[in-house]
Amino acid sequence: MDFSSNGKYLATCADDRTVRIWSTKDFLQREHRSMRANVELDHATLVRFSPDCRAFIVWLANGDTLRVFKMTKREDGGYTFTANPEDFPKKHKAPIINIGIADTGKFIMTASSDTTILIWNLKGRVLSTINTNQMNNTHAAISPCSRFVASCGFTPDVKVWEVCFGKKSDFQEVVRAFELKGHSAAVHFFAFSNDSRRMASVSKDGTWKLWDTDVEYKKQQDPYLLRTGCFEEASTMPCRLALSPDAQVLALASGSSVHLYNTRRGEKEECFEQVHGECIADLSFDITGRLLASCGDRAVRLFHNTPGHRAVVEEMQGLLKRASNESTRQRLQQQLSQAQEALRSLGALKK
Repeated sequence: MDFSSNGKYLATCADDRTVRIWSTKDFLQREHRSMRANVELDHATLVRFSPDCRAFIVWLANGDTLRVFKMTKREDGGYTFTANPEDFPKKHKAPIINIGIADTGKFIMTASSDTTILIWNLKGRVLSTINTNQMNNTHAAISPCSRFVASCGFTPDVKVWEVCFGKKSDFQEVVRAFELKGHSAAVHFFAFSNDSRRMASVSKDGTWKLWDTDVEYKKQQDPYLLRTGCFEEASTMPCRLALSPDAQVLALASGSSVHLYNTRRGEKEECFEQVHGECIADLSFDITGRLLASCGDRAVRLFHNTPGHRAVVEEMQGLLKRASNESTRQRLQQQLSQAQEALRSLGALKK
């Protein structure tokens, strides 16, 4: 599944040969409407919106390639979905683990479970091939700022590359940027915060880590480790993670359960056991950070991000103590009240 960058839609794909586009404004209503796009003679295993929300790309299970769907708005407010006549050429030799479109719209990434990451232009031409040298890839992703592509796998690190473009938006090269080093076993998964200044990783060593990646790597500055937390489940089974847009909350999924951690204190705050009938296949915060979505069986589950509201309460209370002028105090008090009200309405305000 994938949230659109404007926050209006959630796209989901399944083995039933459809991609469904859900309106996020219906999420808290009883009825959840969706628009359906049919995947002819195949089914999609991954889906990603284009940055302008006028198209989406899918990975085809049988076709083993990318297909682009255009979204055209109709007069009645719905959409017509049209598949591009030509699919991307087949280039990968191993199963695909992730796809992505840069928010700048300059490139598409596909990553397979061997050590290959391909960087494509939007027309389906390969711009660059990255060999991750990690024995195998378990996850790869584009940073929200579109500068970086990262991967993790059998080795105990996360490798990050910069995808470089010239002044006229012409592709130049892919260069090594930095690495997240500190785990003692294979890394299952990683994620970026919304501003790309933080990254989180989870490893087979039974820990998760939060990193400050806002560094001048060209001057040989390494990322800083901010926090390490325990997650025993990671030592026995693969798991996924999602980082809230503000990096305050880390969601970890193993099997069919979801665990939420406060990243500043490193403590587990919520645990949702067996929320799906099968292993969780995807986990994502919406762009506001108020909701967390998971999928794994035939349904998408939505959770209120109560640890996120609590983190805002803690942060605002701390800032209020130090606030010097009245207008700042009023602004902080307003944000504090909003977060407390959100917790109260969810019955989660701690006395």
